[in-house]
Amino acid sequence: MKVLLTHAYFLGEDRKEQEIMRPYAPLGILYVAAYLEERGVQVEVFDTTFSTWSALEARLLETRPDVVGIYTNLMTKRNVLRLMQRVRSHRALSGARLVLGGPEVTHHAEKFLEHGADVIVVGEGEETMHALVSVWAQEPPQAVAGAALADVAGIVFRDREGRVVRTAPRALMRNLDDLPVPKREAIDLHPYLEAWRRRHGSNAVSISTMRGCPYSCRWCSRAVYGASYRRRSPVKVADEMEAVVARYHPDTLWFVDDVFTINHRWLEELTVEVERRGLRIPYECITRADRLDERSVALLRRSGCFRVWIGAESGSQKVLDAMDRRVKVERVRDMIQLSKKHGIETGTFIMLGYPGETEADIDATIEHLKRSNPDQFTITVAYPIKGTPFYEEVRDDIIDTRPWEESTDRDLALRRPRSSLYYKLAVARVVHEVRAFQLSRGGAAQPSLAAAKHGAKALAARVGMRAEPALRALDARARRALSRP
Repeated sequence: MKVLLTHAYFLGEDRKEQEIMRPYAPLGILYVAAYLEERGVQVEVFDTTFSTWSALEARLLETRPDVVGIYTNLMTKRNVLRLMQRVRSHRALSGARLVLGGPEVTHHAEKFLEHGADVIVVGEGEETMHALVSVWAQEPPQAVAGAALADVAGIVFRDREGRVVRTAPRALMRNLDDLPVPKREAIDLHPYLEAWRRRHGSNAVSISTMRGCPYSCRWCSRAVYGASYRRRSPVKVADEMEAVVARYHPDTLWFVDDVFTINHRWLEELTVEVERRGLRIPYECITRADRLDERSVALLRRSGCFRVWIGAESGSQKVLDAMDRRVKVERVRDMIQLSKKHGIETGTFIMLGYPGETEADIDATIEHLKRSNPDQFTITVAYPIKGTPFYEEVRDDIIDTRPWEESTDRDLALRRPRSSLYYKLAVARVVHEVRAFQLSRGGAAQPSLAAAKHGAKALAARVGMRAEPALRALDARARRALSRP
């Protein structure tokens, strides 16, 4: 059987990413491609990131695959629905089975089936995709929902009577060393490297060393790998690093793991292995403050880490506890400072708008950023992802006004004490107040012009936050007045 894997993400449609310009290759489908190819399946990857709809459509018509596998996440949901409709509209592609996998499909399986999918893969995709292809290779084309599918673990489909069937969950792969490395040669990686270099002066290739996260943050989705922790051996990781460096000559590596330093013994073994090979390439990673200490930070530095992202989310301990982050604000600050002491750049993540947060908590977050002084930080406004404890917590406050197929979980409006305008102003205030502080740290008698500009913007945002309730009330009265006959 011929299998074509794609992901329906188009950089040309993503204005925000065009500003950031840090695109990464689709590792998920590259893993599936490598796994299928290793087992004799004819598989092709069409990477849409730097491509177009017309090119994807032309390739589908040229290849006429038996199976189209589509990785689906929150960002690509609407494009995936559009792609399925296009496949279904072509007579030449009428026999293709549409298989969807990825984090977005687990808790919306029936909806995706309603919109044209044949099978939804829940959880890890490699073994399940191979099982599906094996079943279909032995069945006639019309047996899309044959009885044999009921024996494939980890899928959702409709039987001949149109009933939704959920098969038994598939067990997670126990030994990740059994996985082949992602089939990066199936796509052209050079546009990624060039896009990075043009915008940032250096580029990066992504590598995954682990799957799952055993922590319990209430807003975090575990739709694919669950609350597991499984990891490839340091030798296998070093093998992949060496191969990537030899083939693509990247300036840096990006480890996409949720908590890179979760196991200090593993980190030490990796450090020894890369030192033994003379494999000195800069990398950045993500971790938690409670999984850092003097020894692990030193190991990061020895193994080539040039930037570590340390999760924070808030400078308010009350908010962190509500999130079930299981970390102390002081620990986050200490580990940011310790990493900087060892010559490692630092980044951190901030989330505003979590239920129960007050302006005093936002003040605490600003103070936290000033005291820890990370080199970089990003801010998001909390939104509930279906399947998470956060979603269940606010389910009754969700205002779902748009059709499912036209929106994503990120678009869900919540009944909050404050409006979206308030949080837009809050984000601006945090950014500008912290930047003003950082620019004025040099000890000069007079703050720089840039610092003064940031300070003025922060003050304006703070005034706007304070005025937001009155503005909202005025807007509501104006709307009522305009609606009167």
